[in-house]
Amino acid sequence: MQEKMATEASRREEAPAATEDIRVTDRRRVSLEAAERTGAEEGPKETAPSMVPTYVEQLEARTRAAEQKAVDVQARFEQLRAEMQREADELRQRLNRAADERAARGKAEFIAALLPVMDNLQRAIEAAERGASIEALLDGLHRTINGFETALAASGVEPVAAVGAAFDPELHEAVDTVAVEPGRDGQVVAEYSRGYKLGDRLLRPARVKVGRAQEAP
Repeated sequence: MQEKMATEASRREEAPAATEDIRVTDRRRVSLEAAERTGAEEGPKETAPSMVPTYVEQLEARTRAAEQKAVDVQARFEQLRAEMQREADELRQRLNRAADERAARGKAEFIAALLPVMDNLQRAIEAAERGASIEALLDGLHRTINGFETALAASGVEPVAAVGAAFDPELHEAVDTVAVEPGRDGQVVAEYSRGYKLGDRLLRPARVKVGRAQEAP
């Protein structure tokens, strides 16, 4: 009997302890909040330093410098080429103007040299109209021819040698032939019109008669 009462009393004492609340602490949440607070206190993280090696950066800098230098050299080259082209154009224009001026000056000088020839012809005509003698007319004509030849010589014009010279198809135009002794075969024996040349340039060939040796019977 006493043992039964002791058992019931023991149960009554243990019952209130069983009804108490059991508290469980989540340590993971606590750790996460602590980490967030620590990150907020530390502020934003610094940028990680560049991992590119120093010699690679130097090579890149050298490459950029070389490219810039090439661009500068190309620009300088284009500038020099434009300057040379401009100077060449100006030189060509000056040479053309100088050539035109020389040609105009030479033409003017030649015309001025022909004016006395025209004067002599005019005086010869006036003398003929006054009934001058043949000798006076011939003298006037000779003066005119001499003046004309002087004007041609001053311009560099020379007559082509004809009578007594060997026939040259580059300088002479054979108009007629005549039988001659063998020693004069191919020789110009007469001149119908005089030829002229200017330096090495033939202005017109001389129209001549050429001797031909007779064949032996």
